[in-house]
Amino acid sequence: MIEALAPAKLTLSLRITGVRADGYHEIDAEMATLDFFDRLEILPSPDDAVAVRMLDAAGDDYGAVLPAADNLVVRALALAERAARVTVHKAIPAGAGLGGGSADAAAVLRWAGFTDAVRAASIGADVAFCLAGGRARVRGIGEIVEPLEYVPEQYTLLLVPLSCSTEAVYAAWDELGGPAGDNGNDLEPAALRVSPDLAAWRDEFGDSTGQTPRLAGSGSTWFVAGVHPGPNRVVVTTTGPL
Repeated sequence: MIEALAPAKLTLSLRITGVRADGYHEIDAEMATLDFFDRLEILPSPDDAVAVRMLDAAGDDYGAVLPAADNLVVRALALAERAARVTVHKAIPAGAGLGGGSADAAAVLRWAGFTDAVRAASIGADVAFCLAGGRARVRGIGEIVEPLEYVPEQYTLLLVPLSCSTEAVYAAWDELGGPAGDNGNDLEPAALRVSPDLAAWRDEFGDSTGQTPRLAGSGSTWFVAGVHPGPNRVVVTTTGPL
């Protein structure tokens, strides 16, 4: 059995630069890898069987079991043409905008020795960045990853107990007419439309830290610079390339 780590990603800024004919949104974003991760146990399968199990911190099944077509770990194994039994010990919340599923898929691809960023992005927009890690400018639909100089920084994440559907947030952005976010993330107005309760969490977080919180990706996580421990918060540090 092989153990692999799947670090979360933090989207420090995100601009939507266009919408393709196939409906995919093109972005210009800055992302960084964090020392906050899921842990995978990978057991190569001699009989070409594929099995994926997600566990929470208590060792119980994590959320609903996704169909194979929607499970990014299953899709990553298929892309790499590998068979394995994978157990994912989840720490990164689902629907938090931290790329948990993409990070898990990227960890499988690294284990398999798969390095094609364009094909990695074909199974999930954040998978290409999560495969490389570090700090990068990410463009296109996520397949163009341009490394930036690593800068160690600390942030505090507010893990809001809400799940934001990336698909729903992008759809809301379209319905709103493509607004620009005032705080570096064009998806923030759309996420607030999809999950209005996010505003109360943002405001309490801002009041207690004295900063204007930023939304991580399509949400639901808010983050600020520096160390501000408290309930539902995780202090993280950016890391170098994987």
